Amino acid sequence: MHVARRQNDVDIVALLTVVTGPYERVSMHGVREDVLNAQAEAAGLPLVRVAIPAACSDEAYQEAMRGALETAKQQGVEEMLFGDLFLEDVRAYREKQLAGTGIAARFPLWKRPTAELAREVIAAGLVAHVTCLDPKKVSPELAGHAFDEDLLNGLPAEVDPCAENGEFHTCVSAGPMFTRPIPVEVAETVERDGLVFTDLKLAAR
Repeated sequence: MHVARRQNDVDIVALLTVVTGPYERVSMHGVREDVLNAQAEAAGLPLVRVAIPAACSDEAYQEAMRGALETAKQQGVEEMLFGDLFLEDVRAYREKQLAGTGIAARFPLWKRPTAELAREVIAAGLVAHVTCLDPKKVSPELAGHAFDEDLLNGLPAEVDPCAENGEFHTCVSAGPMFTRPIPVEVAETVERDGLVFTDLKLAAR
């Protein structure tokens, strides 16, 4: 989002996130919805919340996304921005899903060297924590860890610094894309469905 905002031909009008309705959390990342709302507020953008059921089928997911895309098109949206870095199959999937909708896909970070990018965003003031990880790829001890130089230096050589292969997921609480930092605190860590999740809560002000 920060990179795209600096491009003259882009006007970002909203954020879109898939939320697992019964849990009130961002799907896959496990981030609480109140943290998500705080992110949207700090970014100065409205949030399009695409709700899906738990154990969502691909058919139900596609239906939910189709409704969101139809509404976006009616509101004049021409493109969707994605943060994908180098996975060709993921890019092809997104482009296929948007085909025929009248909305194109744009990838502002595509093919950026990930080791360089990871350190660039940290140097720019990004603050994030690991909220979900695959223990088969990285140590469970990294759950809840800040996304910082210490984390990058401790990653196995085969792990992508930006976790593009799904090694871990993060939640951002500060950075140049926000008007102000979001106060958060690292809470409980649990293992579920073969993954390790760390809860990130809004801190009391």
